Amino acid sequence: MAYTDIDDPSAYFQTFTYTGNQSSRQITLDGNSDLQPDLYWYKARNANHHYWVDSSRGTTKYIYSSLANAEATVASAYVTSFNTNGFGVGGGDSGTNANGISFGNWAWKANGGTTTAFSESGNNPGGTYQANTTAGFSIVTYTGTGAAGTVTHGLGVAPKLIIIKNRDVADPWAVLPPDRNDLYLVLNTTVGWAASSAFWNDTAPSSTVFTVNTDHSVNADGEAYVAYCFVEKQGYSKFGKYVGNGNADGTFVYTGFKPALVMFKVLSDPNYGWSMIDNTRSPSNLMNDDLYANSSAAEVTDANKCDFLSNGFKLRGSTYPANSGGGNEYAYFAWAENPFTTSTGIPTTAR
Repeated sequence: MAYTDIDDPSAYFQTFTYTGNQSSRQITLDGNSDLQPDLYWYKARNANHHYWVDSSRGTTKYIYSSLANAEATVASAYVTSFNTNGFGVGGGDSGTNANGISFGNWAWKANGGTTTAFSESGNNPGGTYQANTTAGFSIVTYTGTGAAGTVTHGLGVAPKLIIIKNRDVADPWAVLPPDRNDLYLVLNTTVGWAASSAFWNDTAPSSTVFTVNTDHSVNADGEAYVAYCFVEKQGYSKFGKYVGNGNADGTFVYTGFKPALVMFKVLSDPNYGWSMIDNTRSPSNLMNDDLYANSSAAEVTDANKCDFLSNGFKLRGSTYPANSGGGNEYAYFAWAENPFTTSTGIPTTAR
């Protein structure tokens, strides 16, 4: 049996940095494989908001995980194109290409911008999806019906992480947490998880659809939404929970790969946000250059955060935002730099 179907994660996900120059230009990614971004998420490391742009909505449409704002349409695109191995940027926006500023970036491949339409049926919203079943990622756009219904995601396997944003009005970002369809998280705030059937109707996603109920953040009648759906893939992506131990010799979390990006959220405490660390802003252990997906604040350096290991990550701090004691539970969301073991059963450290 194969240990992973993805020997080179850079074909489907990459994290990278670039320094702005305030001039229109093309940026080429430097992973082992070419990657044409379909979801591109970026942030200036000194300040400014988190920008999300994707190939389903188009390069002039932006949402911001640090804001509840409705989707913004820009007359002159900040990102001008999605290319075979990178993207183009314009010169006029400080949040995209400010001179001398370093940017953190995360890019996922779906289906090259090619979408499949699905029709509204009864209370079930209609829309489009573009899915990459190999990498377990799809971008779904749909129009709400205001009544409990199902939305097609195109992945063939039930997603374990779903992130939804209302495009038309200022609603919070809704997140389906791992293995809990009775709860929801909010990406643009620090609040902990909360119980409500109004988001997912207490129904787990299936191999073909996810369920939305009547909360305005996921299914208002006639309003437009975008959903980002992620399936766990062995050796490439892992989403789950762990309990912090409040010790500098912190919790170890097995992922089956060396992470490229890990995002953390303490689930019960409303005072700490969505911590993000990656292997380009922190190129060696300790991994401690921290951005927060819910905040426009500048990058901070935590004294102790975690190590990225060949088969997971090891917490090295003893406090929030990733390893406090007292039984605090955390959600984590991780994508790979390298699988621990290749599809042929060879440890990557032996290649």
